[in-house]
Amino acid sequence: MVAKKAKPGQFIILRIDEKGERIPLTIADFDVQKGTITIIFQEVGKTTKRLGNLNEGDQILDFAGPLGNPIEIKRYGRVVCIGGGVGAASIYLKVKELAKARNKVISIIGARTKELLILEEELQKISDELYITTDDGSKGHHGFVTDILQKLIDERKNIDLVEAVGPVIMMKAVANVTRPHNIRTIVSLNPIMVDGTGMCGSCRVRVDGETKFTCVDGPEFDAHGVDFDHLMTRLQRYLTEEKLALVLG
Repeated sequence: MVAKKAKPGQFIILRIDEKGERIPLTIADFDVQKGTITIIFQEVGKTTKRLGNLNEGDQILDFAGPLGNPIEIKRYGRVVCIGGGVGAASIYLKVKELAKARNKVISIIGARTKELLILEEELQKISDELYITTDDGSKGHHGFVTDILQKLIDERKNIDLVEAVGPVIMMKAVANVTRPHNIRTIVSLNPIMVDGTGMCGSCRVRVDGETKFTCVDGPEFDAHGVDFDHLMTRLQRYLTEEKLALVLG
């Protein structure tokens, strides 16, 4: 049912069992014929570690979606899609659909080290160009995704749209690079989320000075209007509880 409705940019919320927390994960891909959804996650907290321990045939209690607003797929021209870390999973479906719409798609993916890079081969197949960066220089460009983006701009390649997904500090840096050149830039935000229907208010963010709920107003927003510092502060709210949950198991 989710696969039949899913579109690029949307997400699902899952809960492993009745005592589990609800977490949002981007729809990385879907297959309408098979009725399957692909999600990709990194094991960092209690729920993602539990999710990683599940085997084929195991069950997940709740799997709700598709949620959020999809991106607008049309012919823009030259589009740069940037994925930082697990954010590469969020740009894969966008790249695929933007390419189908006859855009020239340049993909940039980055990670701390080469072992954390994902979807390299898959993105290579569907992108007109693919650039790789690593913080430690273990693969590709030694540096950040913004270095490649700035290089493309400096080479006077006309960029009609930038799509960026990844750590908040990375998305903020991308926005700072494109803002002086007035390049339309869209980011997919990842605040703490509970119900996913706009009722709890946990996922509120500031965009152009207004309060928006990421689950129903987003998750895609104009990067040049996002208050990234406010978002980073809100993401720190439950660090103590998250660490405690890992310790207690």
